Amino acid sequence: MPGLIRGMPDLNGGSPRGVLRPGWSAEVGDYAIAGGWTPRGEALVVADAAGGVYAFDGRSGATIWAQREAHEGGVLALAMQPDRPAFATAGQDGRVLVWNSDEGRVSQAVDVGNGWVENVAWSPDGQWFAASCSRQVHAYRADGVRIWRSDDHPSTVSAIAWSGTEELATACYGRVTFFDASNGEVRQKLEWMSSLVSMVLSPDGDIVACGSQDNSVHFWRRSTGQDSMMSGYPGKPSALAFDHTGTLLATGGGEAITVWSFRGRGPEGTRPGVLQHHFETVTALAFARRGMCLASGARDGRVVVWSLGRDGYGDPIGDAPVADVVGTLYWRPDGRALAALDAQGGVTAWRASNA
Repeated sequence: MPGLIRGMPDLNGGSPRGVLRPGWSAEVGDYAIAGGWTPRGEALVVADAAGGVYAFDGRSGATIWAQREAHEGGVLALAMQPDRPAFATAGQDGRVLVWNSDEGRVSQAVDVGNGWVENVAWSPDGQWFAASCSRQVHAYRADGVRIWRSDDHPSTVSAIAWSGTEELATACYGRVTFFDASNGEVRQKLEWMSSLVSMVLSPDGDIVACGSQDNSVHFWRRSTGQDSMMSGYPGKPSALAFDHTGTLLATGGGEAITVWSFRGRGPEGTRPGVLQHHFETVTALAFARRGMCLASGARDGRVVVWSLGRDGYGDPIGDAPVADVVGTLYWRPDGRALAALDAQGGVTAWRASNA
């Protein structure tokens, strides 16, 4: 593993510790695939592998509504619409459903294609959403009207992300492509001959980071065309996260979390921070919207909160268990609560004190 390993205080235990305080827990019908908080944190929406979609009260965890088998075959992705009580789900049935989160009502049902719809994402202003199905990506208005569809990519699209409201990025084998959001014209292609399994953009859209099948992280600076590879990971870095400033990039790929700093001339020629507390492979990473607070989850069923410096080094300040492998993590928009979804269908939310 690249970089330096720092000593960590022992926070292991059977109950939440440190900044994570007892909250609530709930269950969905199957593996909890994806979720998200409503804009003011009133509710947490969760989708499962059986196709069910649920909403839980953000403070108590009580079920607000439940729609089982909303997608035939299962849900594959969920995205909250920014600043609105709405969200979209994508499923194995080739559809995207747009929901009202208050009532659990489907307002739009969009047939995307004949294959699985593996990714869905809203533009930052909530006026557009995009979905990928097999080798194509489709862009829609919020009312479900399709604006454009891409040509076939070289392989199945593995990830999509918006760069502001003007561009949509896709990752697949061998390249990242940026499309004009309004008409689908290709603006830029960034190439790397490996299978790209994950992708994250810096907040300003200039830095593109991808986890690769060859156990490396590859990144590009769009403004200069410079690209670099960070190798030495024991596994595929499928978990990636930028902090809100775009200074720190946290990466999984093993039991430790490697944090690269883009300050100054970094990360080239610098040594990253390595955060070591999990006993199995890290599966989820999420920065809070403010400050340098990172949450991590792993196959060991542990959730850890870290306080980081701008150099990428840090220490654990909170720790809590869940029932099984941690699938995804979601900070409440105000940063005062953290939710985790796990492989047994568990939904756990903790209060976050001074995180």
